[in-house]
Amino acid sequence: MDNHSIAMITYANKAAWEASAHLHKSGHGWAQLMASAGRPGFSVLDETLTALLRKYHVDGRRSVQIGCNNARELISLASLGGVPELGIDQSPSFLAQGRELANAAGLELKLLEANIYDLPDDLGNFDLVLITIGVLSWMPDLSEFFRIVSGLMKDGAVLVVYETHPFLEIFDPHRENPHEPGFSYFAEEPQVSTQAITYDGENHGKVEPSYWFIHPLGEIVTACIHAGLKLQELTEYPHSIREPEYDIYAGRNAQVPMSYSLVALK
Repeated sequence: MDNHSIAMITYANKAAWEASAHLHKSGHGWAQLMASAGRPGFSVLDETLTALLRKYHVDGRRSVQIGCNNARELISLASLGGVPELGIDQSPSFLAQGRELANAAGLELKLLEANIYDLPDDLGNFDLVLITIGVLSWMPDLSEFFRIVSGLMKDGAVLVVYETHPFLEIFDPHRENPHEPGFSYFAEEPQVSTQAITYDGENHGKVEPSYWFIHPLGEIVTACIHAGLKLQELTEYPHSIREPEYDIYAGRNAQVPMSYSLVALK
């Protein structure tokens, strides 16, 4: 994809996330998150990701999270002995929330507002790069994305990806028949949405159009390898890590993959 198209898509997605950010700071959920952040051992990481990070010795690793949202996961690395240093996101409103959470947790970390495809040159290198649910589907060019990820890693660094499985993206739980595929697994064109971007499964109205992509698992792995990273493991899971309406696809006799983790070293 050419640079102009990438810039147009990332700019549109920034606007959509900005328009949705205030919804993530409303209600009891935000108050509970702030209260929890101030307690020792604060973590929002689930058992799967926690075990994976421990397996690859997060303890003492200088860490960066790409697409950090409000930094709650980055801050959580401290509970495992990790050193959260940098969070990158292009939404200033979410980063402002992240600063509130970091202050509540008593942590000093850098939160950078930036388009991942146009990062400053002086960010340095890190021991751990963390990418979690939803980030890859917003990326219009995976090859360039993983090249940039590799550039943030020092020799011996580990990349941990914990994401929704792209196969799950072919389903739409709001369809009349939600178990019938609504999207092609091999669709190359961006999927357009005008719904506010939240995690609670509720309809919060329309915002600016956003553009997301169904990247097949083979494309993800290949882009990672072509960036010079050494694949260590790829694990698929039957559990969901996304909005609650997708829970209808879990616990079935004919179970589809719902999430996965990928670990690579430099």
